[in-house]
Amino acid sequence: NIYRFVEEKGMHPFQAAIEGTREIGLAVLATTLSLMAVFVPIGFMQGIVGRFMSSFGLTASFAILVSLIVSFTLTPMLAARLIKPREDEDTEKRTAPVGDGEAAQSGGDETLEAHYEEPLTNHDEEPAQKTHSAKDSWFYSKIDNTYTWLLKFSMAHRWLVVLACVLVFLSIIPLFMFVGKNFLPVDDQAQYEVSVRAPEGYSLPATAQLFERIATEIRKIPGVTDTLITVGGGQQGVVNNGSIYVKLSDIKERDKSQEQLMSDTRELLNKNFANLNLRTGVQPVQAFSGGGFRNANVQFLIAGPDLKKLEEVSNQLLEKMKTIPDAVDVDSTLISGKPEVQLEINRDIAADLGVRVGDVSQALNTLVAGQEATTFNEGTDQYEVHVRAINNYRTDVEGLKRLVVPSAKLGAVTLDRLIEVKEGTGPSSVERVNRQRQVTLLANTRPSGSATSITGEIDKFVKELNLPAGYTTGYVGQSKELGKSLFYFALAITLSFIFMYIVLAAQFESFIHPVTILLTLPLSIPFGIISLLATGQTVNIFSGLGLLLLFGVVKKNAILQIDHTNTLRERGMNRYDAIIQANRDRLRPILMTTIALVAGMIPLVVSTGAGAGTNRSIGVLVVGGQSLCLLLTLLAVPVFYSLFDDASEWRIFGRANDLSRRIFGGLRRKIAGAASAIVSKQ
Repeated sequence: NIYRFVEEKGMHPFQAAIEGTREIGLAVLATTLSLMAVFVPIGFMQGIVGRFMSSFGLTASFAILVSLIVSFTLTPMLAARLIKPREDEDTEKRTAPVGDGEAAQSGGDETLEAHYEEPLTNHDEEPAQKTHSAKDSWFYSKIDNTYTWLLKFSMAHRWLVVLACVLVFLSIIPLFMFVGKNFLPVDDQAQYEVSVRAPEGYSLPATAQLFERIATEIRKIPGVTDTLITVGGGQQGVVNNGSIYVKLSDIKERDKSQEQLMSDTRELLNKNFANLNLRTGVQPVQAFSGGGFRNANVQFLIAGPDLKKLEEVSNQLLEKMKTIPDAVDVDSTLISGKPEVQLEINRDIAADLGVRVGDVSQALNTLVAGQEATTFNEGTDQYEVHVRAINNYRTDVEGLKRLVVPSAKLGAVTLDRLIEVKEGTGPSSVERVNRQRQVTLLANTRPSGSATSITGEIDKFVKELNLPAGYTTGYVGQSKELGKSLFYFALAITLSFIFMYIVLAAQFESFIHPVTILLTLPLSIPFGIISLLATGQTVNIFSGLGLLLLFGVVKKNAILQIDHTNTLRERGMNRYDAIIQANRDRLRPILMTTIALVAGMIPLVVSTGAGAGTNRSIGVLVVGGQSLCLLLTLLAVPVFYSLFDDASEWRIFGRANDLSRRIFGGLRRKIAGAASAIVSKQ
């Protein structure tokens, strides 16, 4: 704006710095405060997504606030000293240079006031003296002429622009349903893990040998450099369960992506180890855990009182989940088929012998599972001492029968007089949540798949099952956090709209003009989603952050357009001419800031390596959304402005505008005076 004052109005750079800052000072303030209104709610988001975003939101808000100070101090000071005056004969006649010396002190204020009251030159009128301007270049003149024609056409056919905006707005729903939605973006970190559970009955050495065979085959895949085997880990220490960590070469040194290599690993397991009845899963190494039991993308929980009913329902749902196109590595935490010995107590005989069932349970728990009896101290070390029966009485059915339990009548009796032994199978472990037995169904998403499409199908299947009373369902892990993140982002966007409306209403002294600006924000959403679809990206917590950033950029353009339109109308222009002139004047700074933003985001879009997926989720949405929606918003803002200005003539809106002027008018004048005083004193 300072450069425009020097170039078009012939002001000296020092005066132009003051006048240019004064003219757009309120627009800068409104842009800054409304941009802070976008990022401040992010700083107070809850849940795991809040842990990610709170530091970003608060840091961005503080940096934006500092940029306001810079724009009112450092920027005009540098512009006044670095921008060269226009070289034409009447420059000194029109504006006396303001600087050091008595002439500047005596004539500066009068010249300053004169030029502030001078109306802006109309581009449609031939100036008195033709001077060369950057806008007269062949390239920009083509852009300016084309935009002017489109602008005049839009103002002449406002209903056509409104219809286009309505169609774009309505396209949000189908596009949002079509695009994939995951909690985290797909990021090539040159590593992934393979979880494997061998059939029940495998010993630790047998499981370790099996894992070594699998790891050897995985290392043969081009791009795999190292593997690390872990067997029997975790709190439960299940000997037939473990994982294989797979390290890949750098992304620049291999032809396939991490997702493609993960798909190759799944095919290898299904082809070479299908006859072993393994339960496998291939998933990225998670940066954090969202709760739940494994690092699967989708985790669905079923809880209830009857374990057999849970097994029946989970098996039915498991078979249906395998038919979902986006679901791979479908599995369940309920592992049945573990060999076991079932001891059935004859209660009549136990009563005759004076043996209580609780005593039998306690004896078996102590003698078979073991129980802490005392502690042993050796120096500074302390050891727990557990007591249980020797190996022959714990691993053999005949040995179990010879175990002794207390009797109220005989003192002690052997178990063979009370029990009937049956061999069978059962679950390897029983998991509980809120004291209810539960089963968790697990699934990963295929490459370019969507976690929400899987959860949507699961919800349909659950409705078809008609679970009886007492059984509950729900999502855990990343699936639960995905739903919470969508809620928190919706809340942040809602608060941002409210705060932006308050700031803009104060800046424009109107309850209607802020609506014009905020209407442009939903128009950018479909273009952002289209850019995600075109690049194979998904909606996730980082693309949600990019959407909020996109809102801030699009809103800035609308503020510049409307603020300058109001300024020209205050100087006496009629509405139509002011709209055309203001949008032509603001076209160049809008294009400059947009191109600068897109250029700054391009490294994020084209980046490779670890973390590139996260960067790309933000960059693609901002670059694509801003670039694609730019023309529509440049045409929609003046159309909406004129329509709402017509509506302001209605009595109800007229009273509302009068009220807003009384509330915010004094504040506006004080801020403008303060900004001008700050710049003048530099």
